[in-house]
Amino acid sequence: MTKRLAIICTHPIQYYAPVFQLLANQVQLKVFYTSGEPSSYKYDKGFDRTIEWDLPLLDAYDYVFLKNNAKSPGTHHFTGILNPDLINQVSNFGPNRILIYGWAWCSHLKAMRYFKGKVPIYFRGDSNLLNETNVIKTLLRKIFLKWIYKNVDKAFYVGTNNKAYYEAFGLVEEQLIFAPHAIDNYRFGTSEIDQAKKIRTNLNVGENDIVILFAGKLIPVKNPFLLLDAFIELDLANVHLLFVGNGELEESLKSRFESFKLQRSFDCAQDDELCKIHFMDFQNQTQMPAVYQACDLFCLPSQSETWGLSVNEAMACGKSILISDKVGCSIDLVDHQNGSIFKSDDKEDLKQKIIVLTLDKTKLKKMGENSLEKIKKWSFEVQSNVISEYVNR
Repeated sequence: MTKRLAIICTHPIQYYAPVFQLLANQVQLKVFYTSGEPSSYKYDKGFDRTIEWDLPLLDAYDYVFLKNNAKSPGTHHFTGILNPDLINQVSNFGPNRILIYGWAWCSHLKAMRYFKGKVPIYFRGDSNLLNETNVIKTLLRKIFLKWIYKNVDKAFYVGTNNKAYYEAFGLVEEQLIFAPHAIDNYRFGTSEIDQAKKIRTNLNVGENDIVILFAGKLIPVKNPFLLLDAFIELDLANVHLLFVGNGELEESLKSRFESFKLQRSFDCAQDDELCKIHFMDFQNQTQMPAVYQACDLFCLPSQSETWGLSVNEAMACGKSILISDKVGCSIDLVDHQNGSIFKSDDKEDLKQKIIVLTLDKTKLKKMGENSLEKIKKWSFEVQSNVISEYVNR
C-alpha cells in the first residue's frame, strides 16, 4: 500500500518543488506551506526586491497554504511562523511519515514535538559546523540542538559537512540517510549557446577572453567585495568579472568600481576594451542557464554558506569552480579536477587561485567538463528516490 507523506515547508522554493513533484508519483503526498498566502513571502530581503519565480512551483502535487497568525510574518525569525491549524490539518491527512524542512520556526518545532512518537519524523536541512568559533556559544548551542534533534527519527543529509553537523548534535549513523542537495541538472545543462553568446557580445567580451562570474545576493556574507578587490588588484589581461544580482552592497560595489575607473582615467562608454568589470540585475530562473554558460569560471567567495546551490547550477552548465572553504558544498563538489578552494577572507590566496585558473582557457574548459560529469550524481531524481524509499518502508 502506498504510504502517505506529509511535508511541512515554509513556502514554495525552486529547489524543493521539483522534488515534491517527483515524490507525488511515488507516495501519497501533501505539502503544508506555513508562511501564509503567496503574497506574504515573495519579498526577498537579500535581493531587496519582490521575487516572482518564472517557473511553476505548485504543479503536479497536493498542497495547502496554512494561515499564518504571526504578528510579524516571515522566515527570518522564530515567531514569524505561527499556524494554529497546522497540527489539526496534518492529523486529518493521516500521514505515515512526516518530513519537516527546518526547525527554526515556532510551528515547525511544535509539530516536531507533537508528532514525535506518534508518526515517524523525518528532517531535512543543510546546516554545517564550518563557522563554529565561540566555545561558550558552541557548548550552549550543542545542548539546545541535541534537545531539538531528539525529536527526529531520521535526517536526510545533503552532503558531508551537513552529516557532521547532525552527528555533532546526537544523531547516529542509523538515523542519517544521504539525499544529495540538487538542482535541475537537465534544465541548466540544456544548451543556451545563442543567449550566452549574446551576453558576452553585449559585455564586449572576446571569444578568447575569460569571464569570472559571481551570481547571487550582493550581501556581506557572500563577500563580493573580496572578489572585486582581488580582481582589481590583479588587473589580468583578457579576464572579465561579471556580478549578477542585487542587494544591499550593490551601490557600494558600483561606487568602488567607479573609483577604480577614475584612478585609471577611462570611461566605459569610450574605452570598452578597458571595461572588464560588469554588473547585471537579478536574473530569473529561466535566464540563469545562459548567464552561467556565458562565463568560464564561477566564483563564490562566501564567508558562510550552508551549501551553495549556485555551485550545482554552474557545474550543471559545465563550468569550473572557485569557492571559499566556508562554502558547505566545497568538500563534496570541488577539487583540483574541476576548480579550486581558497581560504575564506584571504585575498592573497584568492588572487593566487585566480591567477592559476585563468592561465589556460583550454584547461579551464576541461575542468568544466569534469564539473558536468561530477554533478550528474547530485540530482532531483536521486534525492526523491532516496526519500520515497524510506517513506515506503
